[in-house]
Amino acid sequence: MKITGIATGEVRIPLARPFKTALRTVERVEDIVVRVTAENGMVGYGEAPPTAVITGDTKGSVLAAIHQHIAPAVTGMDILALDEVLERMDRSIKGNTSAKAAVDMALYDLWGKVLGQPLWRLLGGYRPSFETDLTISVGPIPRMVEDSLAAVGDGYRILKVKVGKEGLADLPRIAAIREAVGPDISIRVDANQGWTVKDAIRVITAMEDKGLSVELVEQPVPAHDLEGMAKITQAVYTPILADESVFSPLDALEIIRRGAADLINIKLMKTGGIHEALKICGIASLYGVECMMGCMLESKLAVSAAAHLCAAKGIVTRADLDGPSLCSVDPYEGGPDYDGATVRMNELPGIGITGVPCDFS
Repeated sequence: MKITGIATGEVRIPLARPFKTALRTVERVEDIVVRVTAENGMVGYGEAPPTAVITGDTKGSVLAAIHQHIAPAVTGMDILALDEVLERMDRSIKGNTSAKAAVDMALYDLWGKVLGQPLWRLLGGYRPSFETDLTISVGPIPRMVEDSLAAVGDGYRILKVKVGKEGLADLPRIAAIREAVGPDISIRVDANQGWTVKDAIRVITAMEDKGLSVELVEQPVPAHDLEGMAKITQAVYTPILADESVFSPLDALEIIRRGAADLINIKLMKTGGIHEALKICGIASLYGVECMMGCMLESKLAVSAAAHLCAAKGIVTRADLDGPSLCSVDPYEGGPDYDGATVRMNELPGIGITGVPCDFS
């Protein structure tokens, strides 16, 4: 079953409210959509948000990587020889992980459709549903408390709270949210590389001393500072989750070897897609290190691909797949069922997206 063509389009979806972190403020999803076509007319879909501040990928670089390098490398190959196709794609260009992720998930989608099976079952079939958190953007304390209470009212039991701009001044944000939502709601804190090592230890220790019961702290310091991450991990009781520090399987192995974090956040836009993410799952399983499945500001298409991997693997014990919930509308048809905090898989083949409303070229 030969691959006969790869085309791209664009999707623009307003967010329900601005998404604010220590790194950026975003008001809409503006993503590249990929369509891979087989000789029998079947198609697979993928998506990539150009997230220059994290991956270094821009709209122009994603499109150039796909059309000038990836598409020529894999067109004409047999989709049923999927590993060979993906290895050739990876060799076609260095880096460009978002472009690779979009094509990778489209190839996996097509592969699943050709085989007539949902991707989550083909990859392991560990669980038919799971629970995701919801992100609370950084901002004034009253607004963060209001957003947190609204999320709980909508049925979310896990909140991912963005901080990282003001060091110790972030502590009152977490304390106010904990007081507002009560003891039964899980709180994850994401600093997005925004703290120094000293501030991270001070803030996390203070949270522990105040009994704020934070489930984990994500990427407290810059991605390259593995020594600093290791110092924080060793100094506090709260689990530390590595995010921007982990792009590749080698990164994951180095994090584990150095004891730089307790947990690993897998994002398809960092790994270059499902193929490499599966390798990280394998390494994590070998060492008994639990993983979170995360996403960038992605719409339902890309998040659905991540959901299939999350549902497939037992080593993925946490989900941060709230992208569709942050969008004001859902333009797609098919895919997993998103019922508030619960993501339910179904038996649609591949990723399950059946309608993608954009023009391809």
